[in-house]
Amino acid sequence: MSMLSLRDITVRFEPKGKPPVLALDDVSLDVANDTFSVIVGPSGCGKSTLLRLVAGLETPTSGRLELDGQPINGPSADRGMVFQSYTLFPWLTVRENVMFGPKLKGLSKSECEDIADDLIKAVHLDGFEKSYPKELSGGMRQRVALARALANDPRILLMDEPFGALDSQTRQMMQELLLDVWQSRRKTVLFITHDIDEAIFLGDEVHVMSARPGLIKQSLDINIPRPRHIDALTSPEFMDYKRTILSLMHDEAIKAEDAANQRKSA
Repeated sequence: MSMLSLRDITVRFEPKGKPPVLALDDVSLDVANDTFSVIVGPSGCGKSTLLRLVAGLETPTSGRLELDGQPINGPSADRGMVFQSYTLFPWLTVRENVMFGPKLKGLSKSECEDIADDLIKAVHLDGFEKSYPKELSGGMRQRVALARALANDPRILLMDEPFGALDSQTRQMMQELLLDVWQSRRKTVLFITHDIDEAIFLGDEVHVMSARPGLIKQSLDINIPRPRHIDALTSPEFMDYKRTILSLMHDEAIKAEDAANQRKSA
């Protein structure tokens, strides 16, 4: 049995006074335990909608979502979420932000402190425990967000373009940090991105989505040895995967542009 199972997922939005929008159309996806799965696709294809469904923040029009064989019917601590925006509590320190989830679960103060200290060390923020989010760089804030999501020991970590707002150098450093944390803790990850290099570098598998209405156009197993380092980005295997995904994405980008032009002329 797959750890995460999506079957025949359809999402149709019906905004008041506007034509209905078919965002996702008959999407099926399986994610195995301890797998780093990446979804990549053109803008507006429904990637984030799909992730929000798994998080329990939205409900499908039809279809079935299950985690460990149980239906997903809303948010839960068994699914940790990291967004592109820095969703930290500005009035709490780094340590207090990471402790927030365990405190809600009713763990003792010493247990919460131990969890926070362990994760702060794992994301290389030693010495910043008493800092507030406004005192941190963008990359450091995302490290806190990652630690906070892991503090509840979720069954799956959901990441919605978490490094999209970072500069290229910081983004690469965060990718390597994420892989280090993932390899040491072996969490199942479902990661959304529009960046092909990022998808290949991080993923065990990459699922390429079509233009809207979104569906899984093709899934690729990424057989690049781990642990991965920056030199993997220039390997022949990496380039082969990139050419394949670029071709798939190019076709979908053209479809998305044609559809947008048709809506404008209608």
